[in-house]
Amino acid sequence: MLKKLKEPDQEHALPLTQTPARIWYDGFGKIIAKLWSYRWTAVAAITALALIYFVAVPFLLGPRVNVHSVIRADFVQTVVASGHVEAPFRVNVGSQITGIVASVPVNEGDTVRAGEPLVVLDDREARSSVTQAEGLVEQAEARMRQLKELTLPSAEEALKQAQATLLDAQRAYDRASALAEHGYGTKATLDSATRVRDVATAQVRNSEFAVYTSRPGGSDYVMAETQLSQARATLASAKSRLSYTVIVAPRDGVLISRDVERGNVVQPSNVLMKLSPSGDTQLVVQIDERNLGALMVGQPAIASADAFPKDKFPAEISYINPGVDLQSASVEVKLRVPDPPKYLRQDMTVSVDIKVARRPKALIVAAADVHRLDSLNPWVMKVDGGRAQRQPVKIGLFAGGKVEILEGLSENDLILPATVTSVGDGSRVRARVETPGPSP
Repeated sequence: MLKKLKEPDQEHALPLTQTPARIWYDGFGKIIAKLWSYRWTAVAAITALALIYFVAVPFLLGPRVNVHSVIRADFVQTVVASGHVEAPFRVNVGSQITGIVASVPVNEGDTVRAGEPLVVLDDREARSSVTQAEGLVEQAEARMRQLKELTLPSAEEALKQAQATLLDAQRAYDRASALAEHGYGTKATLDSATRVRDVATAQVRNSEFAVYTSRPGGSDYVMAETQLSQARATLASAKSRLSYTVIVAPRDGVLISRDVERGNVVQPSNVLMKLSPSGDTQLVVQIDERNLGALMVGQPAIASADAFPKDKFPAEISYINPGVDLQSASVEVKLRVPDPPKYLRQDMTVSVDIKVARRPKALIVAAADVHRLDSLNPWVMKVDGGRAQRQPVKIGLFAGGKVEILEGLSENDLILPATVTSVGDGSRVRARVETPGPSP
């Protein structure tokens, strides 16, 4: 019989427990076991490296600190303040007489023109006074016409007649006197002629007086003229009072308040409306008195309304109050706005940046990097050659968290922030430039 051939796979076949996955697992386990036997050696090595990095390196080279670089840029010193919009002045609108309000044709916020009616009062009594005054004027004018057209001509005619009578009486007296002197006349005739002459003389004097008083400058004329003037003054006063029953806008502007309604009884002491005149707009701000020395009339400024913070508009200092408010230690400053935006409203809150000084190409550092900034001997901690060194500096302008350096530093010098207090003078440090410094 032929031998049964062996199957080659059966001769070299692996046990069921020696699969490839099992072999890989056993090999990985041996590696882990080998590494585990060196675990304390690895821990010791890692600990040594950590000690070298965290202890030896800082001890030899110093701690790593953030530093700032001194930059050179244009420096603008500004004084920042907040305030409100205000017209150069406001007009209080009131009544000049006591009366009852008949109508109010305008509302708060309306734009009005000069002469436009704002409040109308009941005018019946005022119109009656005007009518009465007009009657007095007509009466006085009639008296003047009577004096000129009747009284004066009659007095002049009476004067002429009296003068003619006096002339006849004088002639009769002269004849009687001549006859009596030559013995031809009687004493009775002479006495009669004398009486007639004296009466005629008196009549002439009375007529002359009547003519004089009726002419300009005479008493009757002056009295009639005075009565006419008084009547016209009364009429003018009555018309003026009538005009006061219509309260008009004194000038162009916007009504910012109204405190009157129909039926109210108003008096001269009442403020019925407030008018903001059209024209230049000004900003009123309160500046800390410490900045008073840097302010001057004419300095430019940039302003913005809090309601429109992205919209900037120019302004200019026009007034600096000579007094200081004791309560707030501030000074009132007014700025003129030559071209105010249309959205500006009365009492709107605004922010103002006043440019008080400018230094081109100045050395600038952050104010937070300077020690004892408010003292006479400020200094910084400068990093040079891997060591921190205390460096006195002389400062110039100071604004907006930035300081101008006049002496002691150069461009690109590295300085430590003043908040870093763990590094002393002469200590080793490893500088890490955080930012190029404050933006101008």
